Parts: sequence; structure tokens; C-alpha cells
Amino acid sequence: MTDDPPFSPALLPAGFVDLLTPDARTEAEGVATLMRVFASHGYDRVRPPLMEFEETLLAGSGATLADQSFRVMDPDTRKMMVLRPDITPQIARMAATRLGAAPRPLRVSYSGACVVVMPAAAEESGRQIMQAGIELIGPDSPQADAEVMSVGAEALAQLGVPEVSFDLTMPPLVPALLEEASISPSVRPVLMRALDRKDAAAVAELGGSLSETLIALLRAAGPAEQALDQLAHISLPPRARAFSERLAATVAAVRKTAPALRLTVDPVEFRGWKYHTGVCVTVFVVGRAEELGVVAGTSPVIMNPPAG
Repeated sequence: MTDDPPFSPALLPAGFVDLLTPDARTEAEGVATLMRVFASHGYDRVRPPLMEFEETLLAGSGATLADQSFRVMDPDTRKMMVLRPDITPQIARMAATRLGAAPRPLRVSYSGACVVVMPAAAEESGRQIMQAGIELIGPDSPQADAEVMSVGAEALAQLGVPEVSFDLTMPPLVPALLEEASISPSVRPVLMRALDRKDAAAVAELGGSLSETLIALLRAAGPAEQALDQLAHISLPPRARAFSERLAATVAAVRKTAPALRLTVDPVEFRGWKYHTGVCVTVFVVGRAEELGVVAGTSPVIMNPPAG
């Protein structure tokens, strides 16, 4: 029988680390730079709490965050509380309550730590993530999409991040197409997963009369203008066509505000965007697999400032 080794005070839970200098200083300076850029465009800073009641934070669209949320019991109220995995739902709550009477458009910025059960990508080890972002609440237009993207691009440029690429998608396009074509509700989730995995063979097998259209949508991905040209030549029913036209209008608006910005389009990408109803964007750096941020439904830009 052997004794357990003594517990080391330096041991931390998996996915949590001590951030030391120079990384801690680099992160703090990066967040400060982002917030200065956001403020220069009229985005007023707010600071939501690190924890909220489960019934509030995970209500409505926040329910999609349930499997990424740490929960604890509040010893005072005996209610379950949640460590926020994402600040965006908190901003939505504030906009609807404390800021409900504020004039629109409402521009707010924020920064703070979030805690997730599992990192979003396999190569990420951190469960505590620093976020900084903006929300443009009220307008739903290509110009609003372009504003948040151009502000995000400027913020990343100020950080010295090279070769940034914005990948645009329209999550409601495919569901609208499947609904208009009366695809069985039992088939839709499987078919959408096949599209998201870019599995053309499964799409051809499951798509029935829509197979040719869906495979054409799969192929209409890449540099923005090239992808939109392919998308424009695909025969789509009215609702799906309206979504594709909005995607094209957003690209046109971005070209006016930030003509040099690298843009790509993927009309069938929906991973992580299940409840969004407008144009969504993932921000990448050429040569790196992990995302730097997102722009969702003309509202948030969320940045993960690089440390080191």
C-alpha cells in the first residue's frame, strides 16, 4: 500500500492556467487596444456579471449554451447559477431590460472572461477564454453587417494581426430551402449535417429532388465574388433566394466600407449558428485553423485577443 503524493498548490483544474508575464501583459494590452477602437466608433462600454441565474442566462437562444455551462448552487437563494460561457446572451438581456428604453441603434462594447466546459476546437486547451466585442442592436441591414465587420477588421489591424479573412454564411438559407421543398422534418437534421460536413455523397443520397441544387450550393463556396456568382446561377425558391440576395448585398456593402478586406462565402455553413437569422461571419487568419472571432446576425463582434 502506498500513500498518495502530496497535493501540489501549483496544480490547477484541466484547461485553466496561470497567465504570467509577458503573456498576461500582452493580453491586457490587446483588450485595451480593442476597446479603444470600439470606443472610437461610438460603442459604449458595459460590464455584465460573471455569473447569472440559470433560468435567465440559459433561456431562449441562450439554451444553446447549456452544454458548455458550469453550474453552481447559490448558497443564498438556493437557485442554480451559471458561469457565463459567452457574453453575447447577457448583452441581449441588458438590451431588452436595463437598456430597453435606450434609443436605437444601440452600440455597446464589452470585455471579460468566459468559462466553457469544453473548448470549441480540439487544438484549444483553455476553458477560460477572454472575450472582447461589440453589439450593434436595432438595425437589420447590409450596412449594419458591414459596419461591425469593418470595425472588427480595424481592431485586428490595430493588434497587428496579419492576413485576416472574413468567412460569411447565411444559416437560414438551407432550412428555408428544405422547408419550401417539403423535405421531411425527420430527414432535415441529417441532411443539414451532411451539408455542413461537405459530404456530397450523403447529400446526393438524402436530398431527393433537391440533390442537384444542394450539391451546387456546396460548390458555391470560396472567394466572395466567385462564390456569389455561382450562387446567383442556382435556381432557388423565393425565401431561399431572398436570403442569398441578402448575403450578396452584405458583401457589396462591405466592399464599400472596407474594399481590401479578404472575404469568403460558404452558403451552407451553419455550425454554431443554429438560432441566428441573418448573415453570420467567422474571422480567421490565413494559415491558422482556429477562429479569432465571430460576427452574428448584424450584432456581435467577438474577439479572442492573442496572448504572446
